[in-house]
Amino acid sequence: MSGGLLVAGTTSDAGKSVLTAGICRWLHRNGVRVAPFKAQNMSNNSVVVVGPDGRGGEIGRAQAMQAEACGIAPDLRFNPVLLKPGSDRSSQVVLLGEAVDTVTAGNYRLLRPKLAEVAFAALTDLRAEYDAVICEGAGSPAEINLREGDFVNMGLARRFGLPTIVVGDIDRGGVFAAFFGTLALLCAEDQALVAGFVINKFRGDLGLLQPGNDMITAATGRPVHGVLPFHRDVWLDAEDSLAYGSTLGRPGPPLGREWLRVAVVRLPRISNATDAEALAAEPGVRVCLTVEPGDVADADLVMLPGSKATVSDLAWLRETGLADAVRAHAAAGKPLVGVCGGFQMLAQSIHDEVESGQGVVPGLGLLPVGITFAARKTLAHSAGDGLGAPVHGYEIHHGQVSSGDVEPLLRHTDGRPEGAVAGSVYGTHWHGAFESDEFRRRFLSAAAVQAGRHGFTVAPDTRYTAIRERALDVLGDLVAEHLDTDALWRLLEEGPRPGLPFVPPGAP
Repeated sequence: MSGGLLVAGTTSDAGKSVLTAGICRWLHRNGVRVAPFKAQNMSNNSVVVVGPDGRGGEIGRAQAMQAEACGIAPDLRFNPVLLKPGSDRSSQVVLLGEAVDTVTAGNYRLLRPKLAEVAFAALTDLRAEYDAVICEGAGSPAEINLREGDFVNMGLARRFGLPTIVVGDIDRGGVFAAFFGTLALLCAEDQALVAGFVINKFRGDLGLLQPGNDMITAATGRPVHGVLPFHRDVWLDAEDSLAYGSTLGRPGPPLGREWLRVAVVRLPRISNATDAEALAAEPGVRVCLTVEPGDVADADLVMLPGSKATVSDLAWLRETGLADAVRAHAAAGKPLVGVCGGFQMLAQSIHDEVESGQGVVPGLGLLPVGITFAARKTLAHSAGDGLGAPVHGYEIHHGQVSSGDVEPLLRHTDGRPEGAVAGSVYGTHWHGAFESDEFRRRFLSAAAVQAGRHGFTVAPDTRYTAIRERALDVLGDLVAEHLDTDALWRLLEEGPRPGLPFVPPGAP
């Protein structure tokens, strides 16, 4: 096998990331050397990958999760172009892990040929090294206003002759119309690569659905390769925070008498909201993403997560009344934790000439530190200890602690302090710290006492890495049990079937 496959979607959040991961895990189980690929990702959920030169770089967290499904380490080439939105009109461009520019929708077109060249070179290298590369598209391939110069959807498929399957979320409704419309808006050359469809998040009687599958096949000449059922355990590593519902995960019942209620503020430019997932994996911990001050007032523990626009999101906190709710929560002695950008918001002051260019602005004043933004972004894997337990994490931030004498929350292995603690207020720049099991248990136990939840008992045996691994196995099981894997195998070995019919009108 020396194949490739593109997983496209009728919309954003149709299920491309999880289907790609599921196909990767299924192939890995069958002894195939497989790698994931997304030419360009737009997401503020990223992780640090150490390249062959020892330099740290960023890729989308979804591609790191897909690499785990393949049984391999993340690679900067798996997501060569990452766009990190800092506002509605601009994004930071991360190229092979390194931030190289900031673009708007207008000047992005000028940079796109260079980005495409880098992405095509990365996929060429990966196809030479692996038996199969499962590529994930972005948004919809039928965004006809963006087709010229596209290098992540059908532009990628055309360049490499990739057979393409289109996944649609039936939970949104209109899935058959979305399949037909997606195909019918593609030009004949693009249509020739679309080999079939996959329905995602189905609940109900397959017998009632089958006539629709038959009719879309008759209308397009392309089969439905399978129907993936809705599964409540598929929620980790969401590509974007908007994929989350109001309650994160599926919390198990508490071991003690009481629940611990956690409110995570859904900032406008929230970054790495996945930091809350490890908390949500604990029995008796209910994690809610919210923009309501009332939810903050009712919570036992409040989290301010990361942000790609710290100063702008801090202003939004003040405008919405959430800043007052956060201060009142802390004033009551209840626990509050800020991670990365959220930590920076808790400071006395923020000096930012880099990200927002606003100079010195007041923070929430809940931790006695000052933050200054450095021109060079810190990108690192970090290790140390906190609360008497080992901790591992990763850092992605411009802001640095520039003043203050405070008790650190964590210490690096070499003894350097990290973060801050003042009473029931905690802060750290380390993403992923709560994935360290014993540290998470000790933090939640302390938070429960500070919140007055003396009836809460933390589970002694939750292993977050095992939960992640089980989630990937669930995805592999869903692919093996519910998709036509013989058809997928043929696509990887032989490419798209010749003679697929054209569906009018097609793009000009």
